[in-house]
Amino acid sequence: MPKVAPVCAICGKVAADPALAAITWARGTENGRDVWTCDRCSREHLRSIEGKLDSAWW
Repeated sequence: MPKVAPVCAICGKVAADPALAAITWARGTENGRDVWTCDRCSREHLRSIEGKLDSAWW
């Protein structure tokens, strides 16, 4: 569970409940830091997110 409320890297939305965001939001790692994407942006940009995964994930 995140210690502070995560902020969506795409739209800037701040999670109202960090515990719920840990379940419903997507978390990635870029340059050694956590990057959060809210549930709405995750759904809207799913193809782009999947396209960035290494082929080892498939």
